[in-house]
Amino acid sequence: MADILTLVFKTLMCQQAPKQEATVSPLTACSAVLVGEQSVSRSVLLLAAVTAASHLGIRVTFFSQTHIQSLPPALHRCVPSLSPDSLKKIRFSYPRTVEELLQQVASLHEPNNTSPMPPSLIIVDRMEGFLHGSRGGSLNEFHSGEQSCAAHISALLCDTAAFLTHVLEQRSSGAGPCRVIVSFQSDIETGQVSGASSVTDPFLETLDRYFPVRCTLDQDRGYEAAAAGLQELWHIYFSGSGITETLSAKDSEDRLNEAQEWQLLIFPDGLMEFKPV
Repeated sequence: MADILTLVFKTLMCQQAPKQEATVSPLTACSAVLVGEQSVSRSVLLLAAVTAASHLGIRVTFFSQTHIQSLPPALHRCVPSLSPDSLKKIRFSYPRTVEELLQQVASLHEPNNTSPMPPSLIIVDRMEGFLHGSRGGSLNEFHSGEQSCAAHISALLCDTAAFLTHVLEQRSSGAGPCRVIVSFQSDIETGQVSGASSVTDPFLETLDRYFPVRCTLDQDRGYEAAAAGLQELWHIYFSGSGITETLSAKDSEDRLNEAQEWQLLIFPDGLMEFKPV
């Protein structure tokens, strides 16, 4: 499963849920694409970066087109023990175009970015923004060139992660492997349980080929959220080939501890909690 995301969910698990040990196993390390509404997916990405830096002590590179001046107050509520030293492990980079993103990802191979220690987590916020900006139209207006661009970015991210994993292993740092998490908001409504689209999204099809786990955020617009005093309620579904491979490598007892479906509870004060389903 996407281990960093699972670590976030377990770390911020609601008090009513049975507690699970918040650990990351090298056997479950997996890169993932996070699919959902951009404001919520960005909050989850920031939580992933902060959790990786503070709980695992690893370096994180966070790519985004939008400048992040400060962490949202809700994040400080979710991670009250966050220290300045942990934040220093997160490097924010702001490429404006897909060409700049490619250049900055490629530069992670350079010695100045691998010393003293390379990042163990690479995050790309809003992949669709880079693809959209490559021609200035809606992603619904599909062009094969943009699918090739999505494949190019994804392949470079995977190649970079493999290279950095090799560097981390050579140094026996215990901070590897290097993972990748990208977020993508589809113009096409996604299905729920399967995480697949009722109408095929060519960009998601491309991303799925490179990132073996898809994590889909689907908002519950029923009465359950209001009845529970929540501001928002989101369902989170894991799917993809990485899930199948991970579960087949585990015994039946371990499988029970790896929830493939979660709920994200957002309270009126901004506090976020996760609950396994």
